[in-house]
Amino acid sequence: MGLDFSVVPQYLDILLLGCAWTIGITFAAAVLSFFGGIVFAVAALYGPWIIRQPFRLIAWVFMGTPLLLQLFLIYFGLVQIGIDLPAFVAGIIGLGLHFAVYNSELIQTAILSVDKGQMEAARTVGLSRGQALRKVVIPQAVRAVIPPIGNNMIALLKDSALVSVIGVSELTLSAQRVIGRTYRPFEFYLMAAAFYYVINLGMEWVVRKIERRISISR
Repeated sequence: MGLDFSVVPQYLDILLLGCAWTIGITFAAAVLSFFGGIVFAVAALYGPWIIRQPFRLIAWVFMGTPLLLQLFLIYFGLVQIGIDLPAFVAGIIGLGLHFAVYNSELIQTAILSVDKGQMEAARTVGLSRGQALRKVVIPQAVRAVIPPIGNNMIALLKDSALVSVIGVSELTLSAQRVIGRTYRPFEFYLMAAAFYYVINLGMEWVVRKIERRISISR
């Protein structure tokens, strides 16, 4: 059986809908991972012992286990203790927390690299430690880690395909469903790959634009 791309247009709406779900879950998880990474970093560096230890445990779990297993635990495991999350929400939480841990490691390193004189200067003008972190130290640290965090966001996009295993109709699952109707795996997997590539290019463009704006503002 030869290739036949003429069947693709009639199922393009399903692929585009899957593409929209992929963009939505990637964006939401990226926002969660960014701000979650900041919270994790600050808690790990400046929180009291009773706060630091749980965050370190969370980091150990999310860095030491596969993302697929984490998605299973959040979606299928939490329901056993009465927390029934929609698949889309579970996917966002799983992806967001997974990459928040990695972003946290980057942000912690960046915070520690900020000159300690910045904190001291902020305290001398009357800012509390929390205000100094929020207004002086963290903004400098975040600017320094935008490129590697951008790379993590692109990796997040690729890993978003894993939420298909918990039933989220993102791009990969949409392609699989169409293949189940047409028995044309090569054509539709190739189309899905093309969509991923286009989204990837868009994300890279956004990251590069942010990097340029930050470099100009320094």
